[in-house]
Amino acid sequence: MQPDLSITFCGVKSPNPFWLASAPPTNSGYQVRRAFEAGWGGAVWKTLTHEPIVNVSSRYGAVDYDGRKVMGLNNIELITDRPLDVNLAEIRDVKRDFPDHALFVSLMVESKRETWHDIVKRTQDTGCDGFELNFGCPHGMSERGMGAAVGQVPQYAEMITSWVKEASRIPVIVKLTPNVTDVRAIARAAKNGGADAVSLINTINSIMGVDLNSFAPRPNVAGRGSHGGYCGPAVKPIALNMVSSIAADPGVGIPISGIGGIQAWQDAVEFMLLGATSVQVCTAVMHYGFRIVEHMISGMKNWMRERGFKKTSDFIGRSVPNIVDWGDLDLSYKVVAEINQAKCIHCGLCYIACEDGCHQSIKWEKVPLDEFTKRYGAAPSPSQGEGRGEGAAAGSAVRAHPANTNGNGHRLINPDMHFHKSGDVEVLPGAGDGYVGVFSIKQDTCVGCNMCSLVCPVEGCITMKQVDSGLPKMNWKEYQAKLASGEMQKIEPPSHV
Repeated sequence: MQPDLSITFCGVKSPNPFWLASAPPTNSGYQVRRAFEAGWGGAVWKTLTHEPIVNVSSRYGAVDYDGRKVMGLNNIELITDRPLDVNLAEIRDVKRDFPDHALFVSLMVESKRETWHDIVKRTQDTGCDGFELNFGCPHGMSERGMGAAVGQVPQYAEMITSWVKEASRIPVIVKLTPNVTDVRAIARAAKNGGADAVSLINTINSIMGVDLNSFAPRPNVAGRGSHGGYCGPAVKPIALNMVSSIAADPGVGIPISGIGGIQAWQDAVEFMLLGATSVQVCTAVMHYGFRIVEHMISGMKNWMRERGFKKTSDFIGRSVPNIVDWGDLDLSYKVVAEINQAKCIHCGLCYIACEDGCHQSIKWEKVPLDEFTKRYGAAPSPSQGEGRGEGAAAGSAVRAHPANTNGNGHRLINPDMHFHKSGDVEVLPGAGDGYVGVFSIKQDTCVGCNMCSLVCPVEGCITMKQVDSGLPKMNWKEYQAKLASGEMQKIEPPSHV
């Protein structure tokens, strides 16, 4: 039996939890139709207002990282620049032709009750399923008293939400800005105003960068720039944190639509495990197209089947109880790193990370090849992987990081300068000279920080294994209570510190 991906979000049914966010991909009926035909379960129409705005050119800037394009995207584009009547006619036609898909419409107007009432009444006559109130746009509109200017003040958010609910016959989602100290306060205000659900996060206020030759900010508008909204894969951890905080807050208790850095089905599942019922996608569609939803649907179905989940409600929110305050974490739990020598390619990245940035708990030794084979039962793995520099065979200890090259892959500095040099161990020997550089964990000093496994380029080469810390199971709060009562002595720092 196929898992059922259909959801009901604040009373609105959708064939799957994958929606398009209010953004350029939902700017027109043509785009939303193509999205629904591709398999998207829902969409939030790009934000409407009474009078079309005027945009600037250019509008986007991006952060690329380690060969991946658009890890982060900054935009200074505003809401719709199309006439309201044109948008309303297209919304009506799309909803008529796709009655089984969720179609919400994003709204933003000046902060007057009658203005909100007017656009709500005109828009809901199209037959759309609901509204999303844009209380999050951090640029352009916020300077006019809209967008984030509303979403950053709980009283304003509650007041305008209540105005909309006075006129609306359909569900109302409030889209939250991340540009606040505590997003839960705004979510509670939205609920108090009558919101049926919240969506988050909107984009993060940002400056994309500066051209080092022209001194113009990016994106460049005739040599000048402005702060804009940051989104894309880079913001996902921030979005997950905010979604989980609202899901865990008993003062909110309304459905959540998760937004921020979703590119694949795994990202969507993470948001849903942390409390989101639906997820919204923008940047990934702008980068790869509407077609990505096919893999999202098949991937989530396969995962659900493997885990034994029949419907999405079986796993929505499952991880929320596992998010706790730091003071509730177990101080006695300890892991240490372990290096699989059969997989190690002797690049030295783990050593650099530990020696220069962490706890000096990785041993580096020069081992003859025959001894290595006897010790580990196999010959050392050859250096491999694109962009790894000359590799272990030539004595290189670090991949061609941008800091080590001139931008064309040519080295500017000696990578071995990163290594601590003592005794006869001065360079990382390669297999060609009869030796190999072996890295191993000093388990008595390893604190289990996990950094070595994160920088390791080989999947499964460095793993973390649990060990006995010798401490009783307790969290920080319990530890403080036991200290105060005299039940236990202060835990002394490790002897090597």
